[in-house]
Amino acid sequence: MARKNVLQGLLNQPAAPAPDLPARPTRGAIGAVSRSIADLKSRAVVELDPMLIDPGGLADRLESDAEADRSLRDSIAEYGQQVPVLVRPNPEVEGRFQIVFGRRRVLAMRDLGHPVKAMIRDLDDRELVLAQGQENTARRDLSFIEKVSFARQLEQHGYERKVICDALSIDKTLVSRMLAVAEQVPADLVSAIGAAPSVGRDRWLGLAAMLGNSGADLDEVAAMITLNAASPRSDDRFQAAWDYLTGLLKRHRTPPEAPKNLFSSNGLPLGQARIDDKFCTLKLRRANTAGFEDWLLANLPDLFTEWQQKTAADPKP
Repeated sequence: MARKNVLQGLLNQPAAPAPDLPARPTRGAIGAVSRSIADLKSRAVVELDPMLIDPGGLADRLESDAEADRSLRDSIAEYGQQVPVLVRPNPEVEGRFQIVFGRRRVLAMRDLGHPVKAMIRDLDDRELVLAQGQENTARRDLSFIEKVSFARQLEQHGYERKVICDALSIDKTLVSRMLAVAEQVPADLVSAIGAAPSVGRDRWLGLAAMLGNSGADLDEVAAMITLNAASPRSDDRFQAAWDYLTGLLKRHRTPPEAPKNLFSSNGLPLGQARIDDKFCTLKLRRANTAGFEDWLLANLPDLFTEWQQKTAADPKP
């Protein structure tokens, strides 16, 4: 009986604490499984109350299309939500979320009173704008100027050029051109014109150049667009601005200057430059420039931006 009591006492004693062991690195099969589980969780689709989803990221559209929104809502009402939205936990309010992309689907589900199918990912601000920008790039319905507006906001929030390139999936040269348009066409004027879906990069660059050459008052241009555009369509508002600035340039036309011969610092003939009221035409003697023309074309956007920054920092009296 005594031996039985001794054994019972041993069984009832608390277990000795386990010695401290170094944490196992998540390598090999265990690490791969952990990463796979985390990846599956990030891709899992859940249903959320749309009233718990707040705005997030940057504005990607310049105007709403009531007809397109109604069509999307009707399609979801008939066939259900086929594509989930992406959200992140709201960093400021526990229990709420911020939209990364899929704003129109969230609004449609609010109108219908249905839960939203969503993927939830833990993203910091940089990851959020990268995800939003890459989603925007994949969509064909965003116009050039809406992408310019997105790039403008990224720059204003302090993101470096590489982040802007990665967010929009474009190279540095195109980003420079987009930001040149953003620099010369103020956000208020862009808002007055709108998305202009049929207007591409070249015409927006042309409009930016005309704004710089015409000396137009931007408030006057915006007022003219609002009052005189023949149609509520943003493409027509762009054309109204284009026609107005073209008229200003014609009224202020100056005779062309004679061609100016260009030489290197050691006297080598490089070509000629001719300036008129619309263009500066540069002709390079390729036998002497030895590839300089290719370098100039590749670096011209950055050179222009550098000149703009220098001019703004040190204006002439």
